[in-house]
Amino acid sequence: HYIDTPFDLSQVVFLATANNPDTIPDPLYDRLEVIEVAGYTRREKGAIARDFLCPKEVSSHGLTPEIIDFTEEGIFAIVDGHTREAGVRNLEREIGAVCRHVAMRHAEGNTDKLIVDVEAVEKILGAARYTPEVAELRSQPGVVTGLAWTPSGGDILFIEATKMPGKGDIRITGNLKSVMQESAHAAVSFVRSRAAQLGLDPEFMKTVDLHLHVPKGGTPKDGPSAGVAMFTAISSLMLGYSVKRDVAMTGEITLRGNVLPVGGIKEKLLAAHRAGIKTVLLPAQNERDLDDVPKDVRAELTVHLIKRIDEVLPLVLEDRPAVEADPNADEGTTAP
Repeated sequence: HYIDTPFDLSQVVFLATANNPDTIPDPLYDRLEVIEVAGYTRREKGAIARDFLCPKEVSSHGLTPEIIDFTEEGIFAIVDGHTREAGVRNLEREIGAVCRHVAMRHAEGNTDKLIVDVEAVEKILGAARYTPEVAELRSQPGVVTGLAWTPSGGDILFIEATKMPGKGDIRITGNLKSVMQESAHAAVSFVRSRAAQLGLDPEFMKTVDLHLHVPKGGTPKDGPSAGVAMFTAISSLMLGYSVKRDVAMTGEITLRGNVLPVGGIKEKLLAAHRAGIKTVLLPAQNERDLDDVPKDVRAELTVHLIKRIDEVLPLVLEDRPAVEADPNADEGTTAP
């Protein structure tokens, strides 16, 4: 398949893009000059759609502003409900789909101007395909909000821990890959090693089995950044104290109790802000990454920088033990 023709490439620079560098073979990745570009924020996507994508698609479909007009609410309905990506490629496609619908309607003789608002988006594109995660409405022991990075941006995830009578078995579910499973085992080991300081019976694992679960089992999950959240979920469960529902956290832990830096801080904080989180715990060594977070988002979040795992529980646990819910009571009420 070679044409055997000499060609001078000495002055050529090859550019390539990738959404997920993990799929690039290591020998090739080692020879690349990598430039990391963070994904767009929700506000940035809205501005790009309003100032560039919408006019472009309206023009390319033979329409004019007198025929179709995108409202800000309509644009964000497309961004939030019909796309989940770091860039705007699918956003452009969905805007184009709306324009094609209007062009077809216009060709059929309906020349009324269409205002693309939330109702119009739902009518044309259908029900929202994506539902943003939101913080839990009520807190309970053993449930913690973690933060994750994905190729399509940041997201929140819930770490759930429960216990039952047993002989010290540890079960981990949720389609977790090897590194995340190791984080779970490290979190359990650290809790056991600090049982006395936490006010737990050092032999507590002899009579119970622990089960750690991360919902959305259809999505593979990996990475060490859930270590802090897993430690907090187990401690919360065993102590009987709920974690404040508007708190999220990320960070890798060691068996010595150190909190190590993780990646994707900008995307994780944007996800926390989008979900209604008010307080975020980050590794102290990630302080420099806060400069990448938009100022308006940063202003609405309280960020605690932690160096040691011992600093976590006083910041996140409720002031008093949780009251066990009455199964006969209405939703949202607790037993006296």
